[in-house]
Amino acid sequence: MSQEDVLQIRLGQLQREHRDMDEAILALEQSGRADQLTLRRLKKQKLCLKDQIAALSDRLIPDIIA
Repeated sequence: MSQEDVLQIRLGQLQREHRDMDEAILALEQSGRADQLTLRRLKKQKLCLKDQIAALSDRLIPDIIA
């Protein structure tokens, strides 16, 4: 398995985690029972996942200046 394959797998995992986190946040917000601290922590974790996804995407798809 190549380095690129490993990065692709990790990228897929991070994207699934990000999507799951988004669904969890939405469910908590709709339930009306979530406290603000919990929501803030989940949103911060989601943002961290987004940053990791962007970093991996940049490694997999280099910028090409045309």
